[in-house]
Amino acid sequence: MAQMDLMAAERQAAILERVRRNGRVLANELAIEFETSEDTIRRALRELAERGLCKRVYGGALAISTGSEAIAVRNAENTDRKAALGTALAGLVTKGQFVFIDGGTTNLAAARKIPKHFGLTVATQDPAIAAVLATREDVTLILIGGQIKPHLGSAVGVEATRQMMDLRPDLLLLGLCAMDPKTGVWAFDAEDAAFKQCLVKNSRQTVTAALNEKLDASAPFRVCPVKSITVLIVEPDAPRGAIKPFVDRGIHVKKAKRLG
Repeated sequence: MAQMDLMAAERQAAILERVRRNGRVLANELAIEFETSEDTIRRALRELAERGLCKRVYGGALAISTGSEAIAVRNAENTDRKAALGTALAGLVTKGQFVFIDGGTTNLAAARKIPKHFGLTVATQDPAIAAVLATREDVTLILIGGQIKPHLGSAVGVEATRQMMDLRPDLLLLGLCAMDPKTGVWAFDAEDAAFKQCLVKNSRQTVTAALNEKLDASAPFRVCPVKSITVLIVEPDAPRGAIKPFVDRGIHVKKAKRLG
């Protein structure tokens, strides 16, 4: 048993080295390289992701972006794909609702597409999202305060959570780092995960959107089970194999429309 554990640890170390060197790895390629099953590789990637060492995505894993510039990097990445998801998210909003828009670049895209003249009250802890809506006379805007975490670009922590406890949104647009059909929604930051847990608990309905690489993925800190999500928006080309497990668990999965 000890020898098997040692082999598994050595294999994980080698896999992690490839993730960091290449930025991305595929489970099927690693299975061939290490002469083992894809299930074994997926288990190794899942364990590495749970330790915060990589980001599980559909079919493999990605290196984790760190540092205070991470939000700026994310803002510049996959803008067209996020715009499609954001447009679909905004389409779920109905007149007169109290909507909480969680922080994140996909939700920033959603904020830009919030329908006009709907008589909405919108709350957010993300200054960038607040800036998009601040001049909208048809929106009553609530900005949740507290310390801004540079790598998130939004306020989380004790003060933000305390303020959120007094709110009861009709609809939550939840941001996510990863989503697994069996274990739920995950985040890379502990305080962010705790704040999101409060959001889900206090909101009447929770919807979210995920890029393809965030499906069947994991991160270190759990936010909520899959059953907490009412609607999941996915990309137009989301793989059927990645979507089906969520549908099987009763989640309403909607594909975003291609833009342009």
